Amino acid sequence: MATTVKNKLNSLYTRLTPGEPLTSVDLAALGISADLAVHYVRAGWLLRLARGVYCRPNDTVALYPSLRLLARGVAGLHVGGKSALDWHGIRQYVAQRPELHLYGWASARMPAWFVARFPAQYRRKRLFAEPSDALLHVAPFENRNDTPPVSAPERALLEMLSEVGLRQPLQEAREIVESAYSLRADVLGDLLQRCVSVKTVRLCLRLGRDAGAPWAAKLDPTALPTGSAKPWVSRSPDGLLVLKP
Repeated sequence: MATTVKNKLNSLYTRLTPGEPLTSVDLAALGISADLAVHYVRAGWLLRLARGVYCRPNDTVALYPSLRLLARGVAGLHVGGKSALDWHGIRQYVAQRPELHLYGWASARMPAWFVARFPAQYRRKRLFAEPSDALLHVAPFENRNDTPPVSAPERALLEMLSEVGLRQPLQEAREIVESAYSLRADVLGDLLQRCVSVKTVRLCLRLGRDAGAPWAAKLDPTALPTGSAKPWVSRSPDGLLVLKP
């Protein structure tokens, strides 16, 4: 019995990558029952992060595998908005400990073990007409199998702009747009056509034109969902925001 327990533990350690958390379901797939997992925890061979979530003892939990684990349980979860822009090198400044912006389709709360290690805010957002299991222009970061799903720069920009007037300062958004000169007009156009937020579409067109961005000149506003002929008006901490078609 002791040999079997040790062999299963050795097999687990061999399969785990450094910093990777795993769930009870993962353990069960490796032949480790809930009772055996409790034994490993009591013996100091596994560390319990939360109910049903474990990692190797004395291991520093890593961001990428943690995000991949969370994405398995939350429909459409991905790194987006300002965080995705930062990951793609589009930023105004480097924060000491930036807050991670996560988006998804389902109402969810990030677990305490995760946010204690990686300050994050999660937002349920359905900005585009798309299926939850095939998000538009969201893919593993740098197209690597070991990375979490991340918005392409064009999608991330629109996610960030959708927060203007709520949690995103307009001036910072304007400065980010000015630095996002290398966006792909075809990808941005595809996303704008499927965007369900008139404010986001109009704001993207306006800030892009104001910045003289190359991609803005290639977009046809008449082919995009800019809404009615009436101005879109909102009052925010930045003042009154008026967006015309």
